[in-house]
Amino acid sequence: MTRFQPKNPDYRAIAIHTFNQQRAMKTLGISISRLEPGEVDLAMDYSADLIQQHGFIHAGIITAGLDNACGIAAFTLMPAATGILTVEFKTNLLAPARGERFAFRATVVKPGRTLTVCEARAYATHDRVETLIATMSGTLMALAAGRATAPEEGRVPT
Repeated sequence: MTRFQPKNPDYRAIAIHTFNQQRAMKTLGISISRLEPGEVDLAMDYSADLIQQHGFIHAGIITAGLDNACGIAAFTLMPAATGILTVEFKTNLLAPARGERFAFRATVVKPGRTLTVCEARAYATHDRVETLIATMSGTLMALAAGRATAPEEGRVPT
């Protein structure tokens, strides 16, 4: 049994739709591998296009995966017609991001009406061994309907 009850019975479809609207996640090759109320696992295969100068996946890519995992986990508990926006996060990089596959697992620590606190962990699988490579603590804000719309394509938000 799950710890949290979603406020929106369509949370799964809405969260997947929200995730799929993020072109950055598609560009990075990150996908949803598990989704429950207040929890999400994202997955990413290794890509040489995402490495830094030492051959590890760049810390910014790992941070993006963790941030998105926190956001989707929090979003599963938001009411209908609500958007989500990160307002703060702290990342600890624990080990080089070396592996064939990466997982970003987030859980809601404390849901709130406006702010939700999440924790996430990033793992690298290398030679069939999974290693914890980073952690994140994040705060996400619920956006009321109307404030949650994106700018028109090609238009810079103001």
